[in-house]
Amino acid sequence: MRRRALVTGGSGAIGSAICRRLAADGFEVVVHANRNLESARQLAADIDGSAVGFDVVDARASLAALESVLEAGPIQVLVNNAGVHDDAAFPGMQREQWARVIAVAIDGFYNVTHPLSLPMIRTRWGRIISITSVTAEIGNRGQTNYAAAKGALHSISRSLARELGSRGITVNCVSPGLIDTAMSAGAFDADAIKRFVPLQRAGTADEVADAVSFLASDAASYITGQILPVNGGMA
Repeated sequence: MRRRALVTGGSGAIGSAICRRLAADGFEVVVHANRNLESARQLAADIDGSAVGFDVVDARASLAALESVLEAGPIQVLVNNAGVHDDAAFPGMQREQWARVIAVAIDGFYNVTHPLSLPMIRTRWGRIISITSVTAEIGNRGQTNYAAAKGALHSISRSLARELGSRGITVNCVSPGLIDTAMSAGAFDADAIKRFVPLQRAGTADEVADAVSFLASDAASYITGQILPVNGGMA
């Protein structure tokens, strides 16, 4: 029986690359989306998986959807990839901008990870991987909310790794830097990238997926509580 994986925010560029890679690795993948559920369904059809739609901030909706997912068996690989940007200089940042970014990352982590944790524990094998950001490590103007959210995931993961290690479950983060996606297109020109990134290029979604694939594998069974950077040397 194939192990099952759930990727939140699975319809986006990085999320879809992760879904495809985990499917290629032999996992049965559940592709999560909120607003782009149809894209998630199309991706799921391509990789012989399934799709689920809910807002990770909505605790009741998340629980109901995940209980339905668990009817088919436990999730043993969870990739917390859902996240949002809402950038502004801190003096001009509205409370709603702060709250939404924090809620998706932190409340979303709880609302998804908590219902899946006990079924995962019962299997005595699991991987919890959160996609964070180099911003949590080096900061970035206009992204105090995003840096706070991703930095908190680092702390959460280190603590949870200590709780779940005896159950055969590892908890880690993958921290991307500048990744070439539609969302980042045009944000930095080639000269800026060469200044910021020692490898002098943007990373790809597939390179992030490669890191997730490794941490989800048996080869990474002795790695937990760690932050794996995929940033071309930015930090």
